[in-house]
Amino acid sequence: MPDAPPLRPAVFLDRDGTVIEEVGYLNHLSRFRMFHFAADSIQRLNVAGLPVMVVTNQSGVARGLFPASLVDEVHREMTRQLGLADARVDGIYVCMHGPQDGCECRKPKTGLLKQAAREHNLDLKRSFVVGDRYADVEMAHRAGARAILVATGYGRGELEWHGPSWPGQPDFLADDLSGAVTWILKEPR
Repeated sequence: MPDAPPLRPAVFLDRDGTVIEEVGYLNHLSRFRMFHFAADSIQRLNVAGLPVMVVTNQSGVARGLFPASLVDEVHREMTRQLGLADARVDGIYVCMHGPQDGCECRKPKTGLLKQAAREHNLDLKRSFVVGDRYADVEMAHRAGARAILVATGYGRGELEWHGPSWPGQPDFLADDLSGAVTWILKEPR
């Protein structure tokens, strides 16, 4: 029986506020705007051979604010726009539950990370999580990954107003996804 391939590190990206502009609940495709630096940043990770996974809470579905089909539509458009810049994500993982549902997939719980790790042969302890909310930082810590907080989206306000009271701090603070990727590519994996 052949040996299993070695586990690989990956980069897990929050969607809203990290890859695309934060607009509250993205309840219509016309409100979708990818950050101008997102495709280049993701393409740099692709060239470096790091799997890129998008991990996002989309409780607007559970709250009845928009249908699950819109989430799929947004991800098709995101994938299309990334492809125009020769960039790609290797997986998109979504929790559509509300905070009261107690599911294991809703950030800051690690269910989506564990699912991606199983499906893509990933080593969470050698991986990175990039996001604009403390839930992303906490999820990274729970999984043993390195946490990067970006100042885009809710990031700057989260850090300024709540950061001093966080029980676990980010491993790195970046202005945006581009800065996060620069740091990741310099870090040992």
